[in-house]
Amino acid sequence: MRKNKEQRKGVHLMKQRDISLRGKIIYSVYLRNHTPEGTFAALEGDLDRIKALGADIIWLLPIHPIGVLHKKGDLGCPYSIRDYRGVNPEYGTLDEFRHLVDEIHARGMLCLIDVVYNHTSHDSVLKEQHPEWFFRKPDGSFGNRYGDWTDVIDLDYGNPDLWRYQIDTLVQWAAIVDGFRCDVASCVPAEFWEQAVAEVAAVNPDAIWLAESVYTGHVQFARECGYPVATDADLYRAFDMEYPYDVQDYFDRYVSGEGKLSDYMNMLTYQEHILPSDYIKVRFLENHDTPRASHRFPDTDIMRNWLSFVYFQKGPTLLYGGQEWQNTEYCTLFYKAVFERDPAKDITPYMTRLGEIKKNLLPVDADFSAKADDDTDIVTAYLTKRGTKFVGVFSMHGEAADAKIDAPDGVYTNEIDGESVTVKKGVVRSQGKPMIFQVK
Repeated sequence: MRKNKEQRKGVHLMKQRDISLRGKIIYSVYLRNHTPEGTFAALEGDLDRIKALGADIIWLLPIHPIGVLHKKGDLGCPYSIRDYRGVNPEYGTLDEFRHLVDEIHARGMLCLIDVVYNHTSHDSVLKEQHPEWFFRKPDGSFGNRYGDWTDVIDLDYGNPDLWRYQIDTLVQWAAIVDGFRCDVASCVPAEFWEQAVAEVAAVNPDAIWLAESVYTGHVQFARECGYPVATDADLYRAFDMEYPYDVQDYFDRYVSGEGKLSDYMNMLTYQEHILPSDYIKVRFLENHDTPRASHRFPDTDIMRNWLSFVYFQKGPTLLYGGQEWQNTEYCTLFYKAVFERDPAKDITPYMTRLGEIKKNLLPVDADFSAKADDDTDIVTAYLTKRGTKFVGVFSMHGEAADAKIDAPDGVYTNEIDGESVTVKKGVVRSQGKPMIFQVK
């Protein structure tokens, strides 16, 4: 495969990241299930509400035509793509998509689209025209390198002509949208992403790149199977932002009752010491691949503590459509299942306030740390910047308890609800509600 001069020498140019992205709110939209119509035009009618929620960036799950051969469910999965250069007629036309992006821009928001470059559908345009660009199993058949994603087949990036086609495709879309969220980015060579970022920059130098980096267990399993896979460190050569899956296992184990809350907090703090100083990790409670946050945390007080902690963390907040109505049903990708909008469950005002705190108060260039008391499940977190400190106290069981904190004695204001917070002898009393306050 072709490599530039620096790559041939084994030298990689450093990615320059805009850390202001840490203060952004990303709202994820699955068009099929976002509105009853499930179209580009229908989403336009919801843009003002999404903007009012605090969103800076709208990320659209794949907008391309979906494969039919070996599809899953009635309508197929949007991550089984038939044509990277087309739009799904279920959603509308290319002109209607352009109009949607124009309307997003008119409201001061940016638009990312999903890039699914590890695999295509079984009946994809690329398979029909260039079967030599695909991975083959030992018996010569198409398939996956590992795992069993029955509705897709993997591409082979050992072919330089595939690189050219895929990058040219990105350049085309970069003339319309503001960046890309790249599905299982770790399974595509980091060198490919580096070249793609460089060439897209010629069309859109401000393009935003978000990598779905993978769980550490995924990296280990892939390597055991004999297939290369990029680590977080590899991907940071090209990407602005990554998923927090490097520490997600610790969160999952805590939620399932198999791990300690303190272990998860320790790993979040550890990220501060092992990642580049300008690292950007998206922070979320749910996405289209996970259970709904309100399913995991059916108690609203507990869920609000977790949600507040997500907004407090160092990194952009990622929201998934329906989260603001506390949807509990897993949002399947394979069927039409419009999420519920129950006014009685609407927490938009709460999320809007958290967004205001994140954008207007919390510094994007602060040092982050967090600790947890495993006896009370109280989290104390800090954002510290040159003598200014923001303190977050979160009760992950939603119960009252004392919390030891690193802050001078005094009376402060909880930025979430405006109530007073008293610190006495290094202890604050949590009433089970989240607190964020500033210490100067």
